[in-house]
Amino acid sequence: MARLVVHEEKIPMEVKVGEESKWICMCGLSKNQPFCDGSHKQTQDEEEGKLYKYENGERVEVKDF
Repeated sequence: MARLVVHEEKIPMEVKVGEESKWICMCGLSKNQPFCDGSHKQTQDEEEGKLYKYENGERVEVKDF
């Protein structure tokens, strides 16, 4: 069964491990889950109120949901 999971965050979450920072992916696009790989940069110019999906690194607006 396939699932559509909606992520609204556009930046990673910093988690401190001792003196070291780890960045956790919150956008859902990282290929290194659960860690951030910088993929969230693709989301910065998304328009509020629109739903998008990312296929093969390209953003596509979902019109019928």
